[in-house]
Amino acid sequence: MELDYKSIGKRVKIARIRAELTQEKLAEMAELSPTHLSNVETGTTRVSLQTMVNLANILGVTADDLLCDSILHARPQMEKDIADLLGDCDDREIRILRDIMQAAKESLRRDAALWKTTE
Repeated sequence: MELDYKSIGKRVKIARIRAELTQEKLAEMAELSPTHLSNVETGTTRVSLQTMVNLANILGVTADDLLCDSILHARPQMEKDIADLLGDCDDREIRILRDIMQAAKESLRRDAALWKTTE
């Protein structure tokens, strides 16, 4: 499996915004050029493990938080992401999102069963 650098960059950017840091400030703290950090956030460059660890430490997140889209067994992080998405929803929005998730889950399982019969 290849790393999804665009997803990693998106998560770095989200964590940076949540930490209320500018790209310039985070780049300075991580001893990176602002251009390199911008390329990391857009996924146009590969990022080293050392840089990932530095960014995670500075941003107060785990490496899993930044890499979970590239990890096959990332259930705890995905559950946290779902909880974060629901965190600011009102009761009506939560009910609608639950219904959407339930319908999507049923469709996925129904289609998986159909795929097995056509193979």
